Amino acid sequence: MEKKSYLFTSESVSEGHPDKICDQISDAVLDVCLEADPESRVACESFASQSTIIVGGEITTKTYVYLDELVHNIIRNIGYEDNFTVMNMIHRQSPDIDQGVSGTGNEVYKGQQGAGDQGMMFGYACNETPEFMPLPIMLAHRLLEHASKERKNGRLTSLLPDGKSQITVRYENDKPKYIDAVVFSHQHKDIYGNDYNLFRENIINELIKPVLEKTGLLDKMRTKFYVNPTGRFVIGGPYADTGLTGRKIIVDTYGGMGRHGGGAFSGKDPSKVDRSAAYMARYIAKNIVANELADRCEVQISYAIGVPFPVSVLVDTFGTNKVPEDRIEYAITQAYDLSPAGIIKELDLKKPIYRPTATYGHFGKEHFNWEKVSDKIKKYI
Repeated sequence: MEKKSYLFTSESVSEGHPDKICDQISDAVLDVCLEADPESRVACESFASQSTIIVGGEITTKTYVYLDELVHNIIRNIGYEDNFTVMNMIHRQSPDIDQGVSGTGNEVYKGQQGAGDQGMMFGYACNETPEFMPLPIMLAHRLLEHASKERKNGRLTSLLPDGKSQITVRYENDKPKYIDAVVFSHQHKDIYGNDYNLFRENIINELIKPVLEKTGLLDKMRTKFYVNPTGRFVIGGPYADTGLTGRKIIVDTYGGMGRHGGGAFSGKDPSKVDRSAAYMARYIAKNIVANELADRCEVQISYAIGVPFPVSVLVDTFGTNKVPEDRIEYAITQAYDLSPAGIIKELDLKKPIYRPTATYGHFGKEHFNWEKVSDKIKKYI
C-alpha cells in the first residue's frame, strides 16, 4: 500500500510577543480576582501598542485589582524596559449575561448555572508525544521556552523578549518521520552589525539543536534551518506590532492539528464555556487516548447561553478507535458531568491558576487538572 506522506507545520510565540503580553496581563487580572473572590466574573481584554497598554472588559468581583502595579510587574518579568503607560477601561459585567449564567433569569433552568455563551469547543489528543499532544506544536513551544530560559540566565545575552518559532514535520502513515524545517525568528540586541552568519550559527548550535536533537528526528541531509530570515530583528514587542488578547488561539491549543471553536481563553473566568469546556474536551480526549481507546481523538462539546447542559457531544477518532465511537460517546456522558458547574467542579477551576496557561500553550502541561489521566471512562465502555 502506498504510504501517506505529508508535511505538517505548527508555530509558537514567546512570552515577549505583543499578543502574549496581553494574554498574560488578562490572565493575571483573572488570577487576582479569583484568589480573593472565587465567584468573580471576569472577561478581561488587553491591548498594547508602542508604550501604551489598555486593559478593559467586564469584571464583577468583591476585590480590587491594582492594575498599574500588576502590569508593570509582568512587563519587567518578561524582560522589557518598564516605560509603559497603563489605561484602565474595566467595567462591570452586564446583568443580562449574569442572570443567564447564574440561572436567575431563566424560568426553565432557574437556580442552575448556565453556559456563559453559546458556541462549540474542541479538545484533541494523540499518542505521538508523552504529553499526548501533536509533535510540531510541542517542539515549537520547547524551542521558545529554552530561548527564554537561556536569555534570562545570561547564557544567550544577545536575545531580547520577542520571538516566534515554527516546526515542520514530515509524517508517513500519520507517524512523525523527521523534522523537515525549523523557522526561528527572535528579537536580538544590535550587537552583530552585519554579521548575520555568526548570530545564525549561535542560535542553531546553542539553542535549536540542544532541544531538537533529543527527538532523534533531525536529519542532517533534509532538515532545513531558517533563522531570522530577514537578517535583522532588533525592534520588537509592542513597538513593532500591536498586541491584543486572544489572537493566538492556535498557538494556545494544538498548532492547527485538531479543530478550534473560535473562542479565545485568556482573561475569561471558568463560567465562560469557551474556556472551561475546551479544557474539559481536552481532558476527555486525552483520557480516551491514554486509556488506549484510540490513537487520536477529537471531542466536540457545544452549548447554548444560559442552558446548564451541552447541546451536543461528538467524538472523532479518525479511524484509530479500538472500540466503536458510539460506545465512547456513551461512556463520556456517563463518566463526566458536562454542565458548566460540573466542569468547574471536576477540574477545580475557581482557583488562580491561569497566568501560567498564557504562554507556551494551555495543554500538554502535567500540573493542570485537565491534563490528569484516570481510568474513569473505561468503567463505562
